[in-house]
Amino acid sequence: MTDEIPGVNMEDLRLKGFRVHALQASQELPLRRGRRDFYKMGLVNGDMTVQYGGELLELKGTVLFFVNPKVPHSVVSRVNRTSGYACLFTETFMNSRELHESPLFRAGDSPVIPLDSVQAALMDTIFRQMLAVYQEDYPYKSDLIRNCISLVLHEALRIQPPKQAAAFQNGAGRVTHLFLDLLERQFPIERPNEPLRLRNPQEFAERLSLHVNYLNRAVKQVTGKPTSGHIAARIAAEAKALLQYTDWNVADIAYALGFEYPSYFNNYFKRLTGITPNTFRKV
Repeated sequence: MTDEIPGVNMEDLRLKGFRVHALQASQELPLRRGRRDFYKMGLVNGDMTVQYGGELLELKGTVLFFVNPKVPHSVVSRVNRTSGYACLFTETFMNSRELHESPLFRAGDSPVIPLDSVQAALMDTIFRQMLAVYQEDYPYKSDLIRNCISLVLHEALRIQPPKQAAAFQNGAGRVTHLFLDLLERQFPIERPNEPLRLRNPQEFAERLSLHVNYLNRAVKQVTGKPTSGHIAARIAAEAKALLQYTDWNVADIAYALGFEYPSYFNNYFKRLTGITPNTFRKV
């Protein structure tokens, strides 16, 4: 089987549920882009440009990064030599609830946390320990790796608490959290015959047993962005991913995203991006 990541046996990763490795100092770039079926977190020291969810992120110095498998991503370029570690794991290996509820893997948030020298030293120790355990025949290896992953996640949140953590303590914050979680749980779309079910604020409000006006006020108050804006941005991001990483025709993508006719989808996509779906696919 051809590895999707240089030096990583993907079949072994899927069988064991986890993988820890040191980052290669250099490699042929760019890596193959696309969605994968594993989560990833790493410690990187150096300069790197990563495409994540359609945006270019600059990783400079020493940083922690967290990759949600639902978000298309790839390394675009590296400057000088980079070093560090990466830990890949499947959803079934970890507690899925811990992953789904962690703001570190929330689509739309930055997956990068800059570290100072003390924080970098702590993370380096944890990742070195994970790598050492991974290379041993310790019978409880899986449990120890799982605990190390949880430790990294909690230390990362301690270093950089989520921006909306305080807001979640009030009613508007909790409603916004519920809305964003419900929105994200609809993705990724994996089959064209299972169309998106919630596509407008009214449908989300009904699912959450709220009045739509209250939902709109809460989301706007906490995020500064209207409910419809969040929905439109997420549908547009999924449309781009389906156009880039599947061979579905535009009509199938339109149906999967809940549009009754392809022409409706074409107009919607062009209004948000400035180009048609077919033009985007050719770029």
